[in-house]
Amino acid sequence: MPQAALATPLLRAADRKSSFTNGNKNGDATMRRSDGMLGLVAGAAAALSLAGTAVAQDKTLIIGVQCDRTGATQIVGTVLCPAMHDYFNLINSKGGIEGYKIKHDEIDNGYKVPDAVEAYQRQKQEGAIVMTLYGTPQTVALNQRLEEDHIPTTSPGFGISAAANGTRYPYLFPIAATYWSQGAAAVKYVKDKLGDLHGKKIAYVYYDNPAGKEPIPIIEALQKKEGFELRTFAVPPPGVEMGAQALDVTQRYKPDFIINHLFGRSPSVAIKEYKRLGYPLSKVIGLVWASAEADILAAGGWQVAEGYHTLQFAGAGDDYPIRQEIKAMYKKDGKEPPKEMDDTVIYNRGLLQAAVHVEALKNALKQTGGKPPKGEDVKKGFEGIKELNLGGLVPPLTITPTEHEGGGWVQIFQVKGGKFVKETEWVQAYREVVEDAVKHAE
Repeated sequence: MPQAALATPLLRAADRKSSFTNGNKNGDATMRRSDGMLGLVAGAAAALSLAGTAVAQDKTLIIGVQCDRTGATQIVGTVLCPAMHDYFNLINSKGGIEGYKIKHDEIDNGYKVPDAVEAYQRQKQEGAIVMTLYGTPQTVALNQRLEEDHIPTTSPGFGISAAANGTRYPYLFPIAATYWSQGAAAVKYVKDKLGDLHGKKIAYVYYDNPAGKEPIPIIEALQKKEGFELRTFAVPPPGVEMGAQALDVTQRYKPDFIINHLFGRSPSVAIKEYKRLGYPLSKVIGLVWASAEADILAAGGWQVAEGYHTLQFAGAGDDYPIRQEIKAMYKKDGKEPPKEMDDTVIYNRGLLQAAVHVEALKNALKQTGGKPPKGEDVKKGFEGIKELNLGGLVPPLTITPTEHEGGGWVQIFQVKGGKFVKETEWVQAYREVVEDAVKHAE
């Protein structure tokens, strides 16, 4: 097992009594639940002395990883998080970062805000100098604490869109197209398909929570700019029943195009319902969390979803050098590549998220001259990332002190012939509208 000593115990914030072992093949290691808050309290005093610093004695850099393996979006978390661990293990197998090994403990927050807050506190006490949060409501709840504690985190493709403004959100890094950029890109794609949008009807179908609502201001601004008719349709969580919404959208409103902003199980439900009602999937585009292989398979397979369009902020498919490196790591260890790699869309996003953290830590160690970095150093490390592209897996990513999004680039793919086929290269859309919204965000 690659770097088993540092591969990650998974702790579920809501339940700390039982213990178990993960059966995955991907080297994520033993998944344990803690014995309760007594041990946490007993060790708090010692742990607090490490908060905000790396552990110098054993040259370890601690990344606090949050995930959802048991909640409403587990279809994402059970692939995204193993990918991050695989990347960290790959780096460790090569000697780490400037002689430091990465310790990447994971806590399952179940897509619940109280569990995410508890997980944050625990990982801060254990000495995490950077974190990977999970979920928009969770990111909103924790942003102020990140600033107060000077711990940077990433929220690729989710979270607070206004966090593209690094001046206002100094410790939050979207590092990929925010929901505002995704909404703009979807409208641009619809315009590219339909031409003049004046008088055209667009339906925006969204998961009814803060993440689902986040793109609406941008889409409404573009409605005024482009002159199309817009109607929004909320899907109540958990989104596993949306027959009424699909009927209302396809048979009553009859839009020229549908923009889907759904996640968890709801993307597959929507695809099945549109198909059942006879609406052409070639007139549907899903934002990034409605765009994975798992969504297609859960809808009934590639043939059912033929024609469906998807937005991506990392490349889909297997043809990237970093994926081959990870396969070779497993082969060297006498193991088959993990099944999670088959869901290339979500797995590749996990690689992006992990790689950006590693790059930030590299930059931080350069700034400190090899001394253990603090959260402030890692923040500057993120802001020093230039033209990172992971062999084409992501757009050339540049982060600055004032711009934490990286440009809002996406690619668009279509379900065609049993796979995702790339329709566009990396594109941006309506940047003046998005940047104005970022500038004037409350």
